Amino acid sequence: MKIIKRDGHMVEYSPEKIENAIMKANLEVEEDDQASGTQIKNIIKYIEGLGKKRMLVEDIQDIIERKLMSIGKYELAKRYITYRYTRELVRKSNTTDLAIKELIDGENEYWNTENSNKNAKVVTTQRDYLAGITSTDITRRFLLPEDIVRAHDEGIIHFHDADYFAQNALHNCDLINLEDMLQNGTNINGVMIEKPHRFLTAMTIATQLITAVNSSQYGGCTITLTHLAPFVRSSYKKYLEKYKKRNFDKVTCEKYAKEDLIREVKDGVQTFQYQINSMTTTNGQAPFLSVCMYLGETEEYKEELAMIIEEVLRQRTEGMKNEKGVYVTPAFPKLLYVLEEDNIHEDSKYFYLTKLAAECTAKRMVPDYISEKVMKNLKIDKNGNGNCYPCMGCRSFLTPYVDEEGKPKYYGRFNQGVVTINLVDIALTSDKDKEVFWQVFDERLELCHRALQIRHKRLSKATSDVAPILWQHGALARLQKGESIHDLLHHGYSTISLGYAGLYECVKFMTGNSHTDNGSGKEFGLEVMRHLNDACKKWKEVEDIDYSVYGTPIESTTYKFAKALRERFGVIKGITDRDYITNSYHVPVFEEIDAFTKLKLESEFQNLSPGGAISYIETPNLTNNLEAVMEVIKFIYDNIMYAELNTKSDYCHECGYTGEILIDENLEWYCPECGNKDHNKLNVARRTCGYIGANFWNKGRTQEIKDRVIHIDNKDVEE
Repeated sequence: MKIIKRDGHMVEYSPEKIENAIMKANLEVEEDDQASGTQIKNIIKYIEGLGKKRMLVEDIQDIIERKLMSIGKYELAKRYITYRYTRELVRKSNTTDLAIKELIDGENEYWNTENSNKNAKVVTTQRDYLAGITSTDITRRFLLPEDIVRAHDEGIIHFHDADYFAQNALHNCDLINLEDMLQNGTNINGVMIEKPHRFLTAMTIATQLITAVNSSQYGGCTITLTHLAPFVRSSYKKYLEKYKKRNFDKVTCEKYAKEDLIREVKDGVQTFQYQINSMTTTNGQAPFLSVCMYLGETEEYKEELAMIIEEVLRQRTEGMKNEKGVYVTPAFPKLLYVLEEDNIHEDSKYFYLTKLAAECTAKRMVPDYISEKVMKNLKIDKNGNGNCYPCMGCRSFLTPYVDEEGKPKYYGRFNQGVVTINLVDIALTSDKDKEVFWQVFDERLELCHRALQIRHKRLSKATSDVAPILWQHGALARLQKGESIHDLLHHGYSTISLGYAGLYECVKFMTGNSHTDNGSGKEFGLEVMRHLNDACKKWKEVEDIDYSVYGTPIESTTYKFAKALRERFGVIKGITDRDYITNSYHVPVFEEIDAFTKLKLESEFQNLSPGGAISYIETPNLTNNLEAVMEVIKFIYDNIMYAELNTKSDYCHECGYTGEILIDENLEWYCPECGNKDHNKLNVARRTCGYIGANFWNKGRTQEIKDRVIHIDNKDVEE
């Protein structure tokens, strides 16, 4: 077996080094707390029995800690951790240089799995990560106070996106005002982009604008197809005029114009899909884009919008070809389909679109579904009107906002950033004492509050010049050169997010029950959520900053938090004995629960997560059971604001297998048909944080994916 050291090079496995390390720790504890020779040999035997060809040295150390705790040698485990920490301090004499070397050498597990939509081997991604390492170093040493850095390192909170924080001009996510940019013209890199006169041109320009916008921020962005619908009519008029000039009769002109228009819509959607997936932003990845399909956004151009939606769904269902020419599931763009009275019932005019959406979801995992009915009951503006609009990126939702003319405004607004609180750590720190729990909770909330204030203050220093595409040319605003963006950070125009993680483990430890149990578990979980909202409300009233509770999609942080909890509190059955903690308010992935019960229960918690949340169900292959998909869709419409179905869509290059790629006991992905384990020869698509990921994941997230149970069975619906 080969051992991968922290500097990236490989050495031969040596059991003597493990034995020596434990023996050194043995010398620092009482005799009763020491590990015997037999126990040490059993730990070594366990490691060797894993049968791995290579292991990270850090993974071996994690195993040693867990094994010492499992045999009751808690004091020894603490000494071993101290020994490990002391060694780490020596190594960290120049952490930035070391991190850069590990990244370039391609052997650092963190950077290789930091984001399932980034390939750390590609130079554009490496360039982004190199800048990120430097930004993180500056952030830790100069921009954040020591107590916040310490809390972040210990997994008490998570200060998101430190790798972009050194630049004071970058915000998180937004809804792009594509209508303003296309209708009134815009500017990219000093080049004027005038209003397009046909749909294909509008779609091409849209992809360029999206890439430029996404390169000027670090979070996801969303557009709506409604803003492109007027250009479908423009194209139709041009075709109609062309045939009129040929002196065809009216019926013939309309027939030929419609045929030409259908071809153009198809070409425009194909162009859009190709460009979004082939372009690379300055973040070293395809644009993190969501596309909203909401018929209720327009009456004037509803028919044109329906044409675009239909073509988008048809092409997405087909998928995109991989390097072998096989159609697979692309990660982007994420599709958001709004369910409304016009498309949810069998006799609705646009029900055919919902059926297409169901087919697409069964095959390609998107679209996800927003219920207009539920959302309008939750998102009430100051005029007392219900609002429906898409999320920014994968799940971050704005709060309702009314402009100076009394009209609701969504597009052109954004999120300032996120800090997440670890709810599990609060529970374990309190040791089940409710009074201590609420006291520690408030202390940790204030820590998050100060961290969020630092985010806000840094962003408030920016002027429109730092990102003209955003602040001067219509994506988010039309400010003058040199004008401050400060006003856009207040009055509810933008949000700033208090994230939370591990509600399940928090509730389980404090009450002995899951928050899915009616009674003490559920009520305590709701009380925790209300406490988060009360804190945000208090801060907002004082500062006129729209603090909002956000169900964080902690993709890699779920593993970080789990490791930190184990180091601080040891292995606690059902709480810290996994390599991940549960995202936000979700039902834990391993809990047996049916789809409809899960969605209904989670809707209560989703209502208390106004800054963003998404629920999901895991399903088998439903391509031959669209009735099941439709039943879930109708349930979503009546019961929950925002939800998705996680189907499976994989491909093996070795044997051509197109079913579900599996995970073995060693957390290795493999083809069940031929056994292929080469990541370069497997197309695996899984939902991990709202978006679809396709570049594999860290150990904690992989374990979480492996543990997921199915929430709906084909035969359950058939019966």
